[in-house]
Amino acid sequence: MSTSNGSSIKVLVVCLGNICRSPMGEAVLQDMAKKRGLDIVVDSCGTAGYHVGEDPDDRTVAVCRKHKVPINSQARQLATSDFTEFTHILAADESNLRNILRCKPSNSTADIRLWGSYLDNKPILDPYYGGLDGFERIFQQCARLSDAFLNDVTGDAEKK
Repeated sequence: MSTSNGSSIKVLVVCLGNICRSPMGEAVLQDMAKKRGLDIVVDSCGTAGYHVGEDPDDRTVAVCRKHKVPINSQARQLATSDFTEFTHILAADESNLRNILRCKPSNSTADIRLWGSYLDNKPILDPYYGGLDGFERIFQQCARLSDAFLNDVTGDAEKK
C-alpha cells in the first residue's frame, strides 16, 4: 500500500518493554492488513530496554494463537533510525508517547501519535501484572484500533 506521495506505509507499535502490548499490536495490525489485502510493514519496539532479545510474553502468544493471529517478534528498544524508517509510530499510552517524543530527533519524518487517537483516545493498559483476561482485552482493543488506523490510512471506512 502506498501513501499519496508514493511511499509505502510502515508502522511501528510502541509500548514500554515490547513483550505484551506492542508485539500483540504488531501481530493484530499485520493480520488485519493482510486480510484487507494491504501490503504494509509493521514492527514493534519498547521505549525501555528491559527485555531486548526476548520473545513476547507467553500470555500474548497464547491469546494471539487463540485468535489464529500469527505472532513472531523479538523485543527491541526504540532506535533513532525508527523516526525516519517508519511512516507511523503508534504509542500504546501517554507515558510511552511522551518518551517517544522526548527521543524524537530533529530529522524525524514519522507521524507520531497515541494509537487510541485513531478511535477513542484511550490508552492500551499494560496487562503484564494481571491475568489472561487482561491480554484478551488488549487483543480486542488492538483489533478495534487496527481497524480504525487502517480505515484512516486507506481513507475507506467501508473496508473491513
